[in-house]
Amino acid sequence: MSTEPRDAERGAGTVLILGVVAAVLLLAVGIAALGAAQNARGAAQAAADLGALAGATALRDGFDPCRTAGAAVVRNGAVTASCEVLAGGVVRVVATRDASGPAGVLGTARASARAGPRAGGGLAGRVGCIAARNQVTCPSYDS
Repeated sequence: MSTEPRDAERGAGTVLILGVVAAVLLLAVGIAALGAAQNARGAAQAAADLGALAGATALRDGFDPCRTAGAAVVRNGAVTASCEVLAGGVVRVVATRDASGPAGVLGTARASARAGPRAGGGLAGRVGCIAARNQVTCPSYDS
C-alpha cells in the first residue's frame, strides 16, 4: 500500500474537457437550428414571390390568379396560407413552410409577396409589365 498523498485535483481536466465538449455541441445544435429556420424563411419567401408573380400574370391574362399562384407556391415547396386579389390588378400571396432542424420541427416560416402593376403608371403601368419586390419586368415585343 502506498503512503503517498493523493492529489485532490486528479481527474479535474477530464471533467473540464467534457464540459467544454458539451458546450460546443450545444452551440453547434443551436447554430444548425438557426440555419434551418433561415433556410425555411428564404424558401417560403421565394415561393411567395414566384406565386405572386404567377398570380399577377394569370390575372393579366384572364385566368384564375389564386389557383395559379397556389400551384406555383406548391411547386416551390411551400403551402399557400392565403391569396387575395387587391385593387388595380395586384395579387398578394402568403406562403408558409415548416422549418425542421436537428431537434425536429422548429416552427413555421411565413412570408408574403405582392405583384402587379404599380399604381400611377410608370414603367409598371405599361401593358404586360409586372412589379414585384421593387423590380419591374416587362415582356419584350421585339420580333
